[in-house]
Amino acid sequence: MNYTIIDFLSLLGAVGLFLYGMKVMSEGLQKVAGDRLRNILGIMTKNRVTGVLTGLVITALIQSSSASTVMVVSFVNAGLMSLAQSMAVIFGANVGTTVTTWIISAFSFEVNISDYSILLLAIGVPMLFMKKSTYKSAGEFIIGFCFLFMGLDLISKYVPNLQANPEMLQFVTEYTTLGLWSVLIFFGIGIILTMVVQSSAATFAITLIMCSQGWINFELGCAIILGGNIGTTITPILASLSGNLAARRTAMGHVLFNVIGSVIVLLIFHPFMELVADITKVCVGVNPLDISRAEEGSMAASTLLDPAGGLTAKAQSTVAFGLAMFPSVFNACNLLIMIWFTKTYVKVVCWLMPTRHKDEEEEFSLKFIGGGMMTAAELNITQAQKEIALYGERVQKMLGMARQLIHLEPGKPEYDQLFNRIEKYEEISDRMEIEIGKYLNQVAEGRLSPESKMRIAGMLRIISEVESIADSCYNIAKTLRRKNQNHVSFPEGVMKEIDTMYDLVEVAMDNMLSILNEMEIPEDSRIITAYNREREINNLRNQLRDANIFNINNKAYGYQEGIFFMDLIGEAEKLGDFMLNVVEGVKHQFKPSTGS
Repeated sequence: MNYTIIDFLSLLGAVGLFLYGMKVMSEGLQKVAGDRLRNILGIMTKNRVTGVLTGLVITALIQSSSASTVMVVSFVNAGLMSLAQSMAVIFGANVGTTVTTWIISAFSFEVNISDYSILLLAIGVPMLFMKKSTYKSAGEFIIGFCFLFMGLDLISKYVPNLQANPEMLQFVTEYTTLGLWSVLIFFGIGIILTMVVQSSAATFAITLIMCSQGWINFELGCAIILGGNIGTTITPILASLSGNLAARRTAMGHVLFNVIGSVIVLLIFHPFMELVADITKVCVGVNPLDISRAEEGSMAASTLLDPAGGLTAKAQSTVAFGLAMFPSVFNACNLLIMIWFTKTYVKVVCWLMPTRHKDEEEEFSLKFIGGGMMTAAELNITQAQKEIALYGERVQKMLGMARQLIHLEPGKPEYDQLFNRIEKYEEISDRMEIEIGKYLNQVAEGRLSPESKMRIAGMLRIISEVESIADSCYNIAKTLRRKNQNHVSFPEGVMKEIDTMYDLVEVAMDNMLSILNEMEIPEDSRIITAYNREREINNLRNQLRDANIFNINNKAYGYQEGIFFMDLIGEAEKLGDFMLNVVEGVKHQFKPSTGS
């Protein structure tokens, strides 16, 4: 037996080099396009058709449906797109991934790219040492491209030869003549193989080599690729485990899309194979199923098999073309059917993965940055921005609860329950500040532009001010508790003045949240409004302070009532200050400088 353990280890190393090349190439392209991806997605996912095109183009560029689907899961997790939008992008990604199979198919037997890999490395490696991050990322892409085809070339070199080592493959040939059972067995092999290597492109490359070596026929090669279509869903599933419910639903949608399509094709496997074979014959002049029949000795094989029993160059090219055509036709048909049922599809996914309970927001959880770090720093920053906006919304609820507490009668269960909720929200606020801050520090350790570093500094300032708003809301609740413990009650006129002040605070809060939700491009009018609201709050505080002294002197109410009244008004004025500080953080760190 000529095939040694060294050859086998070399084969594993070749597969590893191929997978590493895929990873580096994909990450390099993601980094190059990272700061543009979010804007592209915002424009391109407005309807089903443009969403599909977006998924197709992005996957074709980064050469990995797993990577693009993981990116989509992260985008949904970060609130950058809805579940319905993500479905359309995933549909397109499944078609876009076929570009990889065409590249591998075209270059595997027609052009030996690995011969030029060293020359390309001479270009790519120096780019890693350039100062501009875009050049570094482009260098990573070139290096990954080289490694991918070097690995593919080495796989072909170290894969065992069927003619030289027939005893090694005896166990495989035992399962190639079982009819439908053979299809099912190799379909399962495709699922497992793709789950292990986490790349349908790697499965395609291995299948292509197995067919060209004569291990399996074209039909079983297609069965492996069909199984790989399900196996590739493992990567987004793993990526969604630490994400939110929307992210897990997105991963489930990807699984359903691939599983439903694969099972349908499996049920009509032979007619579908004939369709793909006929299309291949029209394109290249040879039916790949005829090659399978020639290998079985059922037809003339002069132009398809070489004297040693292997495939001729023409036959190899035909099989490669047919194997690339199979997922293209499959995914295109799957897309053309599924795209019309996107809304129904979303409803099914939501039905399969319902919301666990209505009180989820009462528990501490980060909605947008729980899914780990993404490759592109710009997208990490966007996730943090979304989380900060959510942080502001939670604190707004605290303000609403504090206002409600002012009007509740002390001693009743509703009063104690609401106070406990405010206390719980304040604890959640403290933890959110810490976790968002930690995340931002992690992002800051990556490769960032000066602008991005400035943005992170601004976001750290913002979360500190938002936490101060939460503290102030809790202080209102504690002031009310002390008031009630001292058996102090406010006259109706005082309650109206308090409501007037907190009406202004709520308007300022709404304006602040609007700015947080458009953090990168805040409207000038909203920023001007923030300054005006803060001045209105200050002016009203001054008026109420003077009126309070007058009322105490004229015995309108007691001194103790006046103290608690001004404590509540003082907290309201602090809230206005903290909100303005948040707006200034956005203005100075996110808004382009205007020279002022």
